[in-house]
Amino acid sequence: MTRLTFLAPPFGLADTDFELAAVDGAPGLLALRAASGDARLYLLDASLHLPGYHPIVPRIDLDELGDPEPAVYVVVNPSAAPTTVNLQAPIVVAADGRARQTILDRGDWPLRAPLAEVLAAA
Repeated sequence: MTRLTFLAPPFGLADTDFELAAVDGAPGLLALRAASGDARLYLLDASLHLPGYHPIVPRIDLDELGDPEPAVYVVVNPSAAPTTVNLQAPIVVAADGRARQTILDRGDWPLRAPLAEVLAAA
């Protein structure tokens, strides 16, 4: 389990302190849980599952994180409909555990990309 401190709360959440933990039996799938226990998101490790996903993280986010090559995760949106991933607003994590959810201003990344299609294209 890794502790993350967001520079600003992820979109739609109030917390900035989270725990990131691997989901047993699902390599590259992680649970991001608020330290308060009130919120949980699922993240997919982009480097492991999305080799063609190379977002250009805004310079201001990289400067605030203090890491020119942060780890990149995408939010997984499980649902009864096809599960999607948010490629437009990845979560970037510096080596020291500081994190930010950013909105990409370059590239044509969808907000709700069907996970099955994204994985098939990888």
